[in-house]
Amino acid sequence: MARSRLPTAQVSRLRLIVIQALVFSLLATLGVRLFYLQVRHGDAYQAAAASQSKREIVRQPVRGIIVDAQGRPMVTNRSAWVVSLDQSVLDGLEDDDRKTLMQRVAKAVDVSPKKQNEAIANWSGTRYQPVPIATDVSESTALRILEQPEDFPGVVAEKQTLRSYPSPYGINAAGVLGYLSPITEDEYDSARERGDESLNNTSMVGRSGVEKEYDQWLRGMPGYDTVTVDSLGREIGRGDSVASQPGDTLVTSIDAKVQGRAEKLLAESIETARGTFDKITGRNFEADSGSVVIMEAQTGRLVAMANQPTYDPEEWVGGITQKQLDRLYSEKAGYPLLPRATQGQFAPGSTWKPFMTVGALNNGYSRDSRLDCSSGLQVGNRWFKNYESAPYGYIDFAKALEVSCNTFFYRVAVDYWRKYGSNPANVNAKDPLVETAKAFGFGKRTGIDLPGESAGRIADRKWKAEYYEAMKDYYCRMDEKKNAPSSFLQLFAHEFCIEGNYYRTGDAVNFSIGQGDTMVTPIQLARAYASLANGGTLYEPRIGKAVVSGDGTVIEKIDPKVAGKVKMSPRSIDYVNEALLGTTRTGTLAWKFGGFPLDEVKVRGKTGTAEVTGKQTTGWVATYNKKYVIIMTISQGGTGSGAVGDSVRKLWEALYGIEEGGAVVRPDKAAIKGIDPPKNLPVFGADGSIVAPKD
Repeated sequence: MARSRLPTAQVSRLRLIVIQALVFSLLATLGVRLFYLQVRHGDAYQAAAASQSKREIVRQPVRGIIVDAQGRPMVTNRSAWVVSLDQSVLDGLEDDDRKTLMQRVAKAVDVSPKKQNEAIANWSGTRYQPVPIATDVSESTALRILEQPEDFPGVVAEKQTLRSYPSPYGINAAGVLGYLSPITEDEYDSARERGDESLNNTSMVGRSGVEKEYDQWLRGMPGYDTVTVDSLGREIGRGDSVASQPGDTLVTSIDAKVQGRAEKLLAESIETARGTFDKITGRNFEADSGSVVIMEAQTGRLVAMANQPTYDPEEWVGGITQKQLDRLYSEKAGYPLLPRATQGQFAPGSTWKPFMTVGALNNGYSRDSRLDCSSGLQVGNRWFKNYESAPYGYIDFAKALEVSCNTFFYRVAVDYWRKYGSNPANVNAKDPLVETAKAFGFGKRTGIDLPGESAGRIADRKWKAEYYEAMKDYYCRMDEKKNAPSSFLQLFAHEFCIEGNYYRTGDAVNFSIGQGDTMVTPIQLARAYASLANGGTLYEPRIGKAVVSGDGTVIEKIDPKVAGKVKMSPRSIDYVNEALLGTTRTGTLAWKFGGFPLDEVKVRGKTGTAEVTGKQTTGWVATYNKKYVIIMTISQGGTGSGAVGDSVRKLWEALYGIEEGGAVVRPDKAAIKGIDPPKNLPVFGADGSIVAPKD
């Protein structure tokens, strides 16, 4: 049966009704939704929308300055326009748009797109921190970028406070001052976890020197401004604001005048050594590095500390290039970032002998003991000879120190080895000389207020046994395969593999004169000589003297800290102090101190020449009186007195106001007025400014 069909007009009318119903239902739904959004929750969404148009701008605090003991600024701040790139914005651009932007930036600030990309790739800070690509940009360029944000998306131009180095008396002091670099993501996350509000994702952090050690005082507290921006990021209003708090001032014990003199003389001594022919190796001395330490003998405070090679702290300001960074870590450049005074480890040579004398006088020997200073001594199958002195016959300890007689101390070492440690495998055998070295603080860090200090090394029986366990597989394989790079090393590998853990008489002999595997840092040696000067107190060396707020209030006094007392007879220390007066008068330093007013300025001293296998000799001079200790060393620079004797004398002349080569002490001409180290802090004005000396 056929179906009946509706008329066409009725079908059209039905469709229209359905469409109208759908439209009305959609409009009703939209109306309900608008009512829900605008009436019921309008306030909440309006607040959310407003918050999305607001930005919180962090205002970095002005970092605290660093001054010397007299108040002379060594590190300050300056303002400069800096142009940076926001990685988050750049990552959102199409490749063509990014290239166009970088070319536009290159024309504006004269930094090629290649260098811009390198800066981003080498960035060590967080991804949220704009990457600086140009520092000291002209104000007109910066304003152009700020006024045309649509042409420079993701480009930040702002006035920043940067570190500045006034360099009083031409000082460098990089190893003391250190440098800054951006906070890393791990550091930022760690700061947030512990609730440290002084650090944020745009902070600069101290990386070395006192910049790192006293970073918490110097960094200050950030502030912020809340601003309202439009869709293009342009500021259209301001909200809450919290002012930043500047960092505190660090007063150090460094004297810039003495520091400048020490740096200049060290550089000159190295240059002279490099122009001096070495008869032993048949070439000029390499003089690859060196250091100077000048310490207050009675407190352990540092008056000056210089290192070579060094670097310019300005290199780190506004970001460092990969080329610059590669040089700082370069072996060819001598590793400029390594501060030799605290991290350089060297054989001490004969500067070791005064401490061995104290040990001997506390363990069976007396002031009247006399031993043969022969030209050499046969120990096993090796002939150990004098280096700097001829045979003097039977002499006492004082004369042995004065002429730096090796064989005298060899005999002391052999005596103890036979008496206490003739079993070479006994790692617990008594050794008075080793015990004495440890008593003077060698083999462990001094506790100086600088990061990364090295501990040095006491090459005793336990160390040799541990070294053998660590290296025996390496040397035994070399011995077995006969693939050593030299005949000497092949023989060494063979002997080491068989009995490298045995502490032989030769080890004891080398130890007694500061040779062999024992290593010290210049700061360790300076502290040990200071303990001779002050009667046996070992201080933790200090550079920081006080932390002072912006209004001149002393927040923290950094007093000298005693690390321990040398448990040795005071009479033995007095004996060494008396004996070392002879070194500058008639001993190994006399040819450098001729005409010096030694009766008025009683400078004691000891020279040292350390031999290192495969290298030229390292020269040391250690000098001191009741007020100061001066240590200078040059690696591969020749004999101690020959390499640095002149410079050490000139430093004493500077400290006491003695005209070069003269014999009259003039306190008014001294580098430190009045000669004595200053006990008080610099004078601060009512506004916190420092009244620095005019000289």
